[in-house]
Amino acid sequence: MTLLTLTVLVLAQPPAAKAPELKAPPVVTPGAMGAMQPPPSDAVVLFDGSSLSGWATRDGKPAGWKVADGTMTCQPKTGDIVSSKTFGSAQIHVEFMTPVEQGEGQDRGNSGVYIHGRYEVQVLDSFKNETYPDGQCGAIYKQHVPLANACRPQGQWQTYDIIFHAATFEGGRKANNARATVLHNGVLIQDNAEITGPTGGAIGQDETPTGPLLLQEHGHAVRYRNVWYRPL
Repeated sequence: MTLLTLTVLVLAQPPAAKAPELKAPPVVTPGAMGAMQPPPSDAVVLFDGSSLSGWATRDGKPAGWKVADGTMTCQPKTGDIVSSKTFGSAQIHVEFMTPVEQGEGQDRGNSGVYIHGRYEVQVLDSFKNETYPDGQCGAIYKQHVPLANACRPQGQWQTYDIIFHAATFEGGRKANNARATVLHNGVLIQDNAEITGPTGGAIGQDETPTGPLLLQEHGHAVRYRNVWYRPL
């Protein structure tokens, strides 16, 4: 092949497609938060407000978060906490409150709900706080931008209601990806989103039919309460 022929071939190649720019989702004002509702009768309660006996750090040590007034609060530098109970496909309910603090972007009310310890639904104060769209509150981190920004202001309780279908396996290989539908404060923000694999910060890159719930400690005093799931 001559140099001229090689040059012609290179010039004839179409330009690489540019990745589409992610756009911030529209802001939706959710309804006011009512009183905390008790879990349904068939729920498996992961945190009832009394203790962290069902939780530990990633390496199995006692969880170092603070429990008071029926809530648990992230304590900086104590690490993530992982539930001792595991589940497969499930309906998951989590209530959280981002702290009243300064900061912007990812440095404001940062935490995360990791389903199976592998798939993060981002927790962040995204109320009048811009960041990259696939990292804002309600994002399936770096995979799916939420359909809406339904955040309440700092210091108010918020809810995630998640319908999660675990990945399935055949002959030791993954046959179907995990999927999640997420409602944030009653607003649909993820609609049967396909999760192609573990997100950043996962407890492992392997995927399994069952796993725990992991709540992320990211240096911010995010509070949680009323955490439960119902097996599907």
